[in-house]
Amino acid sequence: MPKIRNFSIIAHIDHGKSTLADRFIQYAELVTPRQFRDQILDSMDLERERGITIKSHTVTLPYTSRAGEEYALNLIDTPGHVDFSYEVSRALASCEGALLLVDASQGVQAQTVANVYMAMEHDLEIIPVINKIDLPSADVDAAREQIETELGLDGESSILCSAKEGIGIEDILEAIVEGIPQPEGKDENPLSALIFDAHYDSYRGVIISCRLFEGRVRPGDTIRLMSNNATYKVEEVGIFRLQREQKSALCAGEVGYIISGIKTVSDTRVGDTITLDSQPATVPQPGFKEVKPVVFSSLYPISSDDYQSLVDTLEKYTLNDAALVYQKDSSAALGQGFRCGFLGLLHLEIVQDRLEREYDQSFIMTVPSVQYQFTLQDGSLITVDNPQYYPDPTTISGSAEPFIKASILIPERYMGAVMKLCMERRGVNSQFSYPTPGRIEIFFDMPLAEVIVDFYDKLKTITQGYGSFDYEITGYRESRLVKLDILVNGERVDALSLIVHEERAREWALQVCKRLKEEIPRHQFKIAVQGAIGGKIISRSTISAFRKDVTAKCYGGDVTRKRKLLEKQKKGKKRMKMIGSVMIPQKAFVAILKSEDE
Repeated sequence: MPKIRNFSIIAHIDHGKSTLADRFIQYAELVTPRQFRDQILDSMDLERERGITIKSHTVTLPYTSRAGEEYALNLIDTPGHVDFSYEVSRALASCEGALLLVDASQGVQAQTVANVYMAMEHDLEIIPVINKIDLPSADVDAAREQIETELGLDGESSILCSAKEGIGIEDILEAIVEGIPQPEGKDENPLSALIFDAHYDSYRGVIISCRLFEGRVRPGDTIRLMSNNATYKVEEVGIFRLQREQKSALCAGEVGYIISGIKTVSDTRVGDTITLDSQPATVPQPGFKEVKPVVFSSLYPISSDDYQSLVDTLEKYTLNDAALVYQKDSSAALGQGFRCGFLGLLHLEIVQDRLEREYDQSFIMTVPSVQYQFTLQDGSLITVDNPQYYPDPTTISGSAEPFIKASILIPERYMGAVMKLCMERRGVNSQFSYPTPGRIEIFFDMPLAEVIVDFYDKLKTITQGYGSFDYEITGYRESRLVKLDILVNGERVDALSLIVHEERAREWALQVCKRLKEEIPRHQFKIAVQGAIGGKIISRSTISAFRKDVTAKCYGGDVTRKRKLLEKQKKGKKRMKMIGSVMIPQKAFVAILKSEDE
C-alpha cells in the first residue's frame, strides 16, 4: 500500500487534461508507439468527435521514481465541462489527491474554481500544474498570481509543463509520489469498496469499477451490495491498464473492477458500498450527493411496441451515467414515455446521441424546458418543469425563471453578430475581457430557457465554428411567464405546450404554427393550427383541405345548380370536421425543435 497513489486531474474544459493523460500513458509505456492515438482514454466516438471527455476513465500507471522505488499510480481522469461535474465528484471521492491543471494562456476559469472547491470538500491534496507553457501567448506569472489570489494555493510551487511537447512530465509524476498521501486502510479489515462507475456487458453482466478503502476481495468470494443486500459470487477481479488486466486479488487502497455476473441492472447503484457476505462492514462508505437536474425533456418511443426496449435501455444507460434522472410520463398525443432531467444542454445532447448510437433506440424528444418557480396567491412556492403542471393563471401572484452567466470566447471580428444574438435572447449586463490579442470573452446574464433549444448551434454558425460557450447557473429572477397552448383543429395537444416569457410568446407561437403547417398532411377538411394563451388566440396557420370538384359534371344551366352542390359539399366538410380527428405525424414533434433557419 505505501506504493499506491490515487489521483485525478481536474481543470476547466480544454485546458489539456486528456493530452496530459496521454503523456502519462506513453511515459509508463502502456502502449506501443504504433498503437498510440491522441485522447487514448476517450473511448467513445462522441468524445473524439467533440474533443471533450464525457466519462471519467481509470488507468493504473506503473512508475519507477528517481529514488528507484516502484509505484502504482491510479489515474481517474475527469471531464472538464460543467455538465459533467457529477462525474468529477465521483472520481474525487475515490482519490487522495488531485492535479489542478491551469492553462498558461487562459489562467484560472470558472470550472477550475468549482472543481478546486469540490476537491477541498473531499480533503484532497492539490498539486497546481501550469500547462501549455510552450504557447506564444502563455503568461506563467499571471497564471501563478491567479492560482494564489483566486484559489488560495501556493502559485510559486506550481509545476510548469507542456503536455503537448512532453515537457515536465517526470516532474509531475515525482510530485504525485512525494506530495499525494498513500491510501489508508488495512487488508485484514472487513471489505468496504465504493462503486464509482459501472457498465453493462451483454456477456459478463454488470462490470463494476470500484475503489477499495478496506479489506480485500478475490474470485470465489461472495460479495454483498449494502443498499439492497443482494449477494453475488465474484468471478473475476483486476485493474485497469488500457484493457482490463486480471489479478488474483484486489487489496485496500487499490482501484479496479469486479465481475460477478450481475444481470439485474437495478441492483447496482453508483455510490453503493460492496462488502463481503461472510464478514460485512458495519457502515457503508459515504456515497455522492444527489444531483439536481436543470434541463427537462420527455422521451417517447416512436412505436408503442418499443416501450419495453426503452425501459431496459434507460436502466442500462443510468449505470454508466448516474446523473440522468427519469420517471414515467404519459401524453395523450404520444402515449407512454419518460420525463428526463439533465445537468445541462451538452448533457442532454450527449444522452440523446448515446441512446441512438450505442443502444440503437429511436424516440421522440419533446422541447426541452427548465424548472420555473411560481408564487401563488396563498404565499406557497411551487416548482414546475413540465408545462402540463402549469398552475391556474388566476392563482399566480409571481413567477421566476433560472438565469445563467454565459461566457463566450470568440475572435474579435464576430463581436457584433454575437452581441446581437445575445440581446435577442434577452441577454443583459454584458462585460468584456481580452484574454489574448485578437480574441474577446463576452459575459452575459441570460435566461437558461433562451439557451436550451438552438443557441449553441446559432453561435457556432455566426462565428464559423470558432465560438466557445460555457455557463454557470446564477439563480432565479422575477419574470413574466405564460403557458402557450397549441390547438390543432380546436383540440389542445399537451405534448406541444410550452412555458415561455410573455414578450416571446407570439414569436414562439408563430414559429410552431408555421412548422406544424409544413409537417401535418392535408386532410379532407380544413385544419386550423393555433397558438393560444388561456382563451386568447395569438397565432394561426390554416392547412387547406383536399377538394373534389363537385361542379365538374354541371355543363351550363342555372348557377343555382352549382351553388346547391357546393352547399351540399360544405355541409359534408363541416360534419367531417366535427367528427374527424387529425393525425399528427411523429416528425412534427421533432420539427419544432429546429431553428427557423433550417
